[in-house]
Amino acid sequence: MLGTILAALPAALGVGKVGAAIGAGIAAIGAGIGIGKIGASAMEAMARQPEEAGKIRTSMLIIAALVEGVALFAVIVCFLAVN
Repeated sequence: MLGTILAALPAALGVGKVGAAIGAGIAAIGAGIGIGKIGASAMEAMARQPEEAGKIRTSMLIIAALVEGVALFAVIVCFLAVN
């Protein structure tokens, strides 16, 4: 019984690493989509109100940085979950 559990252990670790890689990829893709939507919305807002472009750009950069931080956190959690 213990022998079969130990024999299956390396296969389970491989599946965990594949799952972590998939999770990290999904987090990166989600962040890319989110930042793309933020950029598109900011460009549209600046086109509609050019006098507010500075404020819109500042807000866009702050929000994009927060999205990127969450994505980085998700990638780190995916890779830490394997160990």
